[in-house]
Amino acid sequence: MARLDRDSVSDAACDSDVPAIEVRGLSFAYPGAAAPVLEGLDWSVPQGAFALLVGGTGSGKSTLLSLLKPEIAPAGELAGELRVLGENVADMDVRASAERVGYVFQDPENQIVCETVWHEMAFGLENLGVSRDEMRRRVAETSYFFGLEDWLHRDTDTLSGGRKQLLSLAAVLALRPRVLLLDEPTSQLDPVAEKNFLHALFRVNRELGCTVVVATHQPRPMLEYATCAYRIEGGRVRKVAELASFGGREELLASDACQPAQGAAPGAAAIREGWFRYDRAAGWVLRGLDVAFSAGAVHAIVGGNGCGKSTMLSVLAKTAKLQRGRMMRGAASAALLPQNPKALLVAETVRDELMEWASTCGYDEAAAQEQAAGLGLAGLGARHPYDLSGGQRQLLALAKLLLIGPELLLLDEPTKGLDLASRRIIARALRDHAQGGGTVIMATHDLDFAEQVSGDVAMMFDGEIACMEPPADFFADNVFYRA
Repeated sequence: MARLDRDSVSDAACDSDVPAIEVRGLSFAYPGAAAPVLEGLDWSVPQGAFALLVGGTGSGKSTLLSLLKPEIAPAGELAGELRVLGENVADMDVRASAERVGYVFQDPENQIVCETVWHEMAFGLENLGVSRDEMRRRVAETSYFFGLEDWLHRDTDTLSGGRKQLLSLAAVLALRPRVLLLDEPTSQLDPVAEKNFLHALFRVNRELGCTVVVATHQPRPMLEYATCAYRIEGGRVRKVAELASFGGREELLASDACQPAQGAAPGAAAIREGWFRYDRAAGWVLRGLDVAFSAGAVHAIVGGNGCGKSTMLSVLAKTAKLQRGRMMRGAASAALLPQNPKALLVAETVRDELMEWASTCGYDEAAAQEQAAGLGLAGLGARHPYDLSGGQRQLLALAKLLLIGPELLLLDEPTKGLDLASRRIIARALRDHAQGGGTVIMATHDLDFAEQVSGDVAMMFDGEIACMEPPADFFADNVFYRA
């Protein structure tokens, strides 16, 4: 595929002296917020950069990036000026936005709208009125570039998480934007899929001449590709002088990992010879799964995208039923935090979310406020949940589950979209839950978190558990999974 030069983009935009992104005096406040999330912000990113945007959970990273894309910009009070390739964002129509700015969401489920890969690739082009011949050419070029030919006619709901994220990237690139914005694009990818995705992103930057900006809490895997980095804090952005400062290991807990509680029942939950598939025409997702989890401990499940981790959690939560075999957890209560926390968020305010189950589960508003404060959500009671950052929504959903006190806490990627401080909060919450006699089973790609917080780590492969070992043994012997 040729570099992304187009006649429709102005000469000024092709001038390398014009910044890819230029923000001046930007302030933004969400409706009902006590203070603006961005205030007096200035920011400039040069063309051709591979830039990292880091900052704490709720610091405004996602807000800042979304304000550069008119179609997804949040509602609120806005002041200041935003330019992309020299053009004011406020003046962009749909076509100008597509030609200048591509946006890849954290969760591909929020981006993919079509049933097949081919139609997803063509969807944006159809909406822009691109001719059929040009559409076929762009889909073909983009498919060759990303190696999608073998699954071009697959149903999108059959793809693994890694392939869905790559498809989201490819569909955006088919529109040929000159600036690409990505919000935590690798947070749900296994280590191998993450490497493949970042390599593809690197090629987009270097070979296609596209400016890349990645908002991330996990910059370490991207350091070999990045040319610059910026930190957002206190509503403002500053350039990070030394990229190597992101390379250190993050300590989550001062104490050792969560070990099984003394005297706890040995079997909190188990699956024996479990087989499961989503329909008769599909292959088996769980293939004779045999696993048991002890009570009073934190258990981590790792493995590639599509290996069956989320399905196993659904079976344990009784939201999916085995076709063969048995699932056993007695009368223990269970609660599941899915990958997309929006599935648990239904109210108009954070306060109402926290109080949704108060009457049936027997807690009061004081307990809800205490739980919110413990998870870093104090002062957000009047905000709409969808106005929160992705990480804050994750914390809110977890707070709702902890308030009901489940004996079995099931978590699917609980640390995605979270900064170090928030991951430490989650680590302490899970440790406390286990030490109180509860059981935590989490599917995760966050290897540092698994190593430091869990009592054992199991690797899932092809619908089965390949091994289950203490973290020190697991990570010492594993070739690909290294914390």
